[in-house]
Amino acid sequence: MSGNGFNASKLKAVILDYGEVICHRPTSEQMAELANFYGVDANRFVPLWERNRGPYDRGDLTPEAYWTMLAGDAGTKLAPGQLEEICQLDVVMWSNVNPNMVAWIDRLGRSGKKVALLSNMHADMVTHCRERFDWINHFDFVTFSAEVNLVKPEPAIFEHTLRGLGVSAPEALFLDDREVNIEAARKLGINAIRVVSMSQLRKDLTTAGFTDLPAES
Repeated sequence: MSGNGFNASKLKAVILDYGEVICHRPTSEQMAELANFYGVDANRFVPLWERNRGPYDRGDLTPEAYWTMLAGDAGTKLAPGQLEEICQLDVVMWSNVNPNMVAWIDRLGRSGKKVALLSNMHADMVTHCRERFDWINHFDFVTFSAEVNLVKPEPAIFEHTLRGLGVSAPEALFLDDREVNIEAARKLGINAIRVVSMSQLRKDLTTAGFTDLPAES
């Protein structure tokens, strides 16, 4: 048994987040470039970026509304043409997929476990992923927040994914980089590991009894 209280042999499914789990986090240079549009440094920009991200990922806000609201919070206005540049950069900076995680997902499926993608993701990024990433077809079930009008950590988005997989909460393992989402999953009875680093993830998976691990990136 792992410190999280579950054993890999009893799991029927693994549910993975996208950002900072399957894909690498944006580089500091990319975040600084985005922050520069708003005339703030990256440290101040991140909280502003997160402030309305939930409604944006849920599909409640258009790109224009979200990025304009962010400009207002930063005390500035976007110049003509900047919105398109910002939207393109936002997609690019979240597109650096970790091939070791993609390979592991494929092996999990081949081993008999069901695999699912559960991501808070706005509509433009969803379109990009579905058009560019063939590995999405490796999943048994995919939940994108913008397509179901729900976001983590709302319980309903986890329940939607469990139903799609056809498994119960104790039969699933959820991997995510945010503690608030991990806590929400555990409240529903889903086993969960917060992904802080690849070495930490490998260690926690080993403790839980996994013998096939994602390679170090």
